[in-house]
Amino acid sequence: MPQVESPTIPTAVAPEIRGQERLLIMDDDESVLRSIGSFLKSAGYSVQLVSSGAEALGLLACEAFSCMIVDIRMPGMSGLEVMPRALELDADIAMIVLTAVNDAPTARDALTMGAVDYLVKPVDLQLLHSVVEKALQKRRVAREKRNVERMIREEVATRTAELEHEKRALKSLTVGLVQTLVNAMEAKDLFLRGHSQRVADLAASIAEELELDPDMVENVRLAGHLHDIGKIGIRESILNKVEPMTADEFEHIKDHVRIGMEILAPLSHIGAALEFVQDHHEHFDGNGYPRHLSGEVISIGGRVLAAADAYDALTSSRAYRAPMTSADTMEYLGRDHVGSLLDPRVFAAMQRVVQRHRKLVFIDDLNA
Repeated sequence: MPQVESPTIPTAVAPEIRGQERLLIMDDDESVLRSIGSFLKSAGYSVQLVSSGAEALGLLACEAFSCMIVDIRMPGMSGLEVMPRALELDADIAMIVLTAVNDAPTARDALTMGAVDYLVKPVDLQLLHSVVEKALQKRRVAREKRNVERMIREEVATRTAELEHEKRALKSLTVGLVQTLVNAMEAKDLFLRGHSQRVADLAASIAEELELDPDMVENVRLAGHLHDIGKIGIRESILNKVEPMTADEFEHIKDHVRIGMEILAPLSHIGAALEFVQDHHEHFDGNGYPRHLSGEVISIGGRVLAAADAYDALTSSRAYRAPMTSADTMEYLGRDHVGSLLDPRVFAAMQRVVQRHRKLVFIDDLNA
């Protein structure tokens, strides 16, 4: 039977400091348990003694311990079997092996499983005390590190949420100001009144029909509200002209995209919506403006806005013509402009949206 040296109470340890540290000692040798337990109690620790792995795991399942001293050779469940299950119950517990098994493979396995140290019986009690102290200190440092990391994560999460809130508030404020300008501009023109709102709503419905993600849908909606802001810089005499425009007048009209982008340039935080505004007069065949993009090189938001803008323009009154019906507009666009002005996939989505809307209007009329 391995002998344990007589306990010597360390004088450098203040009992009141150790009182908060609970140790669990597992050994099937009652004399070893009594000797080590007595020594560690005299050093100021709270000690619980168990003689089997099942008893140790039962205690760990319902009580908290700072450190566990484990024997390897135990009846029923060995120390190497107990260790991983103990760490599953309490990942913070400091694990020390104290055993008569003096071989490198067993020591390696124990350390790999998470043991802080591996001691061989008989053990010098001052050494045991030192190892327990180091294990507890290592545990404290690890817990403090995790607490600091958790506090940092919480602080980062809190600050990130605050910044997101501030960003949304800034976006809402700035976009609101621009929308006020758009509304003021449209209010002066009977033929433009409500155009941006209608384009925004239809474009968002098309984007949803295309199953774009919710953020993209909202960017499309926002771009619809802002797409004609550049018309503030266009002469009203040209916007309301009844006769056909000259080439120079059409070039002036086209300049509203550039003017709009200059007005919106400070709003870089609205992201993709800016690109959609820039692309809303690009044509699927490359004959649009201002960049003469074609096909899917044009942003999806730009292609959706082009369709919604064309539909609303044709179904609205203008100084030079009466509005077209929804059915005639869809027939005209489908016959003459799919593949040239309009992306075929976007037009098909708009067809489904418009058809649903017409059915809802028809049902409302029947119920009226």
